[in-house]
Amino acid sequence: MLLDPGYHVARVITVMADNLYPHTSWFIQSDESNCKKEYNYCLCANDPDYVEWHEKRTQPGALERTQVALIYVARPYLTAIDVTERRNLVYNRRSLLARDTKGHVTAGIYFSVILDMNKAQTFTIFYQTDNGKKRVKMAFNKFCDSYKVNPNVEEMEILAECARQLDISQAALKDMLSALAAIMGDSSFVAQLLTINARINTLAEAN
Repeated sequence: MLLDPGYHVARVITVMADNLYPHTSWFIQSDESNCKKEYNYCLCANDPDYVEWHEKRTQPGALERTQVALIYVARPYLTAIDVTERRNLVYNRRSLLARDTKGHVTAGIYFSVILDMNKAQTFTIFYQTDNGKKRVKMAFNKFCDSYKVNPNVEEMEILAECARQLDISQAALKDMLSALAAIMGDSSFVAQLLTINARINTLAEAN
């Protein structure tokens, strides 16, 4: 059984060796207008110390994409910092998200860490409305103290609503974005982070 109340899959996953009841088969993790995600978990055929996590992603007008990750289950998961957090320190996809009780994403920001010598990196900010999620791309440099262009009135309203749904203050979210803008503008640091992330990916593929 896989159960982690802090993770985004807000349900108990039962994995049976024969894939029969009470095995948890394919289920829909999220179904939105721009993307549908389906998950499935099964024992690894080559090594029962691992569970295979299959993800199927369907987007309008695009080919169905699938990927597989491995979850080590031979020992209890007791060291979140060693196993998960240290790897995420240099992961090139970052996000701050709010979720409902079913694990569905409701609001937040997300972005890819990229090296841009012109410092034109962007992030996506989104939140829930009566008509579904509203997503807006914003430039990090608008939150940089040295930049001459600041967020406009509409962007500040978007920031305020996202902060409300994240259950933090608008000032706290703006300070966070200012700190991220400074980090993303540090080309030397970003280059080192991406190099480490690439090396980890290469090691993972080799093993």
